[in-house]
Amino acid sequence: MTDIDIGISKKNRAEISDGLKRLLADTYTLYLQTHNFHWNITGPQFRELHLMFEEHYQELALAVDDIAERIRTLDVAAPGTYKAFAELSSIKEVDGVPTSAEMVKYLTKGHEQVVKTARKVLKVAQEADDESTASLVSDRMRVHEKTAWMLRATQA
Repeated sequence: MTDIDIGISKKNRAEISDGLKRLLADTYTLYLQTHNFHWNITGPQFRELHLMFEEHYQELALAVDDIAERIRTLDVAAPGTYKAFAELSSIKEVDGVPTSAEMVKYLTKGHEQVVKTARKVLKVAQEADDESTASLVSDRMRVHEKTAWMLRATQA
């Protein structure tokens, strides 16, 4: 970390970045899981879920870039390896190819987990008066909450 002067202390930038790294890892892991399920979905809801998962992984791909760039803006190196993401993520990989209903459940839980991870980062950012991170994280929470709701609605 170098000395940058954006009104956030070095200590706070490090704490915020640590939380953002976890958010990035969760988001990237969810992206991979969603893309995997998009490729491997079968069953009566194939078309609907295939297209929905595609929308979701495309949105997640943009999100990982935004989160990584925020980490870099805070002058911290962003993680970018599978190993780093596996260590940081609270979303675990799924073995095999689950049924379409199981895929929806896994993805719902994944989006809910990202919201919980984001909520932790949001608190740290707000305490450090980091409005830029708070805004980014708040926006991410809204997307994941809505996506989880939409996924749950397919199983109603």
